Amino acid sequence: MPAAEAALHDVYTEVLQRNPGESEFHQAVHEVLDSLAPVVRKHPEYLDAAVFSRICEPERQIIFRVPWIDDAGAVRLNRGFRVQFNSALGPYKGGLRFHPSVNLGIVKFLGFEQIFKNSLTGMPIGGGKGGSDFDPKGKSDREVMRFCQSLMTELNRHIGAEVDVPAGDIGVGTREIGYLFGQYKRLANRYESGALTGKGLTWGGSQVRTEATGYGTVYFAQEMLRARGESFDGKRVVVSGSGNVAIYAIEKVHEFGGTVVACSDSSGYVVDEAGIDLDLLKEVKEVRRERIDAYTEHRGRLVADGSIWEVPCDIALPSATQNELQEADAIALVRSGCRYVAEGANMPTTPDAVRVLTDAGVAFGPGKAANAGGVATSALEMQQNASRDSWSFEYTEDRLAGIMREIHDSCATTADEFGSPGNYVVGANIAGFLRVADAMVALGVI
Repeated sequence: MPAAEAALHDVYTEVLQRNPGESEFHQAVHEVLDSLAPVVRKHPEYLDAAVFSRICEPERQIIFRVPWIDDAGAVRLNRGFRVQFNSALGPYKGGLRFHPSVNLGIVKFLGFEQIFKNSLTGMPIGGGKGGSDFDPKGKSDREVMRFCQSLMTELNRHIGAEVDVPAGDIGVGTREIGYLFGQYKRLANRYESGALTGKGLTWGGSQVRTEATGYGTVYFAQEMLRARGESFDGKRVVVSGSGNVAIYAIEKVHEFGGTVVACSDSSGYVVDEAGIDLDLLKEVKEVRRERIDAYTEHRGRLVADGSIWEVPCDIALPSATQNELQEADAIALVRSGCRYVAEGANMPTTPDAVRVLTDAGVAFGPGKAANAGGVATSALEMQQNASRDSWSFEYTEDRLAGIMREIHDSCATTADEFGSPGNYVVGANIAGFLRVADAMVALGVI
């Protein structure tokens, strides 16, 4: 085994030993380290400073209990997490996820990805992530409020505008951020609006934040298309999921001239050949909070089993959850003529599926690049909070579009520089790594 690959293999072996049973975290680390051999050869000083090992070890991991009382008066118990992974570029930045699947390994995988995603934005923010195994589905507003207040009673001592700035993620929207921020403000005894992002527009939030991840994914895909002399015009698009990211990805695809013919939730997927009716989807998912089958009461058809990736398309935007697009799905996409995949979710494509897609010449935009629009706009919210300012929707979206173009171009030029032209995975991993690594070397062994 060549020396560079051997050194990275040793780092990965150490990660496996230090973090047993955390398969998603192992996968995320392996995917990054697998790209970095050219960096080791060009920058041996990173090995001397143990940057590769240090970047895989969180600076701080916080686990705490979250007791709360439900509407029946019963005491309930959940577990809270915050992994403050890397602050070389700025305060830790990353969302909070409320979902029964949340555990330490999931949070570490998300936090590790966040380091490089945040680096790619060019903004001065480090990487972190958090959440709880609490499930907001089926809970009353008062139950959600009591849970959020209990969570923040512990979390508040670990965050702040210059320390760690959480935001939303799966299960955490404006409602949850409101309850969290209210309790933070109460405990801190000051209006520190920059301590959380994803706030409501009337109390410190940013325009475009709700739309940012979905819009940003489509902006990135648009640049991938442009690099091959194409556009969204007339393209069939499949978007998995039907939450915030998927809804606003669908909206932007339609604005750019594409047609989204399918979307999904955990109960199945909807096929609507005329194009997903966005107003109806928003009514079903955001207003009525119902399952996707309610959409088909009015139009389209529901497929309760099988894979959404069996629907023929030119462009696929996996925007639901990790490891949803597997090897068999990638084979189906290639067979149907799909030529572009951009990840709206975090690590939704398995390594085997990525290999199938890239071997077939499909342009593949990894999540740390393609879905960085959400955290980029969170950083813009932090700027507005720091200056006590508020920007227009048009100005903020223009900033977002510019950031996504710069991320695409950085990935493309870095891939070229390190001998993998057209490989956005390699480009994103190396470009994101270099900025953080240089800062870590400059700051010394800490």
